[in-house]
Amino acid sequence: MGRLPCCEKAHTNRGAWTKEEDDRLIHYIRVHGQGSWRSLPKAAGLLRCGKSCRLRWLNYLRPDLKRGNFSEDEDKLIIKLHALLGNKWSLIAGRLAGRTDNEIKNYWNTHIKRKLESQGIDPQTHRPLNETSNKNSSPAKAKPTAPTVPKSISFATPPLGFKYSVFQVKAKSESIEGGNDSSSDMTTDEQQQQQHELNLELSIGIS
Repeated sequence: MGRLPCCEKAHTNRGAWTKEEDDRLIHYIRVHGQGSWRSLPKAAGLLRCGKSCRLRWLNYLRPDLKRGNFSEDEDKLIIKLHALLGNKWSLIAGRLAGRTDNEIKNYWNTHIKRKLESQGIDPQTHRPLNETSNKNSSPAKAKPTAPTVPKSISFATPPLGFKYSVFQVKAKSESIEGGNDSSSDMTTDEQQQQQHELNLELSIGIS
């Protein structure tokens, strides 16, 4: 079950606050303090939402509210706090007396952000812009690729002379290995000589 609304919006005023409403809110808070914003509108006699009363008081009516342009010291403090806290405007406003979070956020986007960019500083990282751009544009390391292996290897058709020489050498080789009578009568030197001729014929046939 969700949280109940702080008031019935059907019976509340909307739009700009009147001077009479501002005076009622200021008088009640001076006498009773802020208290609970949910019950404050009814106790102060205002037909307003509790959230509307809170924002009206914090952003426009509280006595310590600072108006006017931001000083140079405030600019430096905002930049320093933004570098530590980021876009947490409510925390930043808590460290600047009299300034609201919405006011600081608007001032950051309209003035300080452009000021930092003109000085070559990234408003988000608070580092030099060229350093940020170099990191973003640095090429990724190329992954090593595996060597390509051809799927198939095709050979040209050998010449007729090659086939003839192969058959001739094969036949001679079979005659030697078969141990026929002529080869069995050969001496070792003669067999080596014949093997040399066989290898020679084989090389000539392949070329």
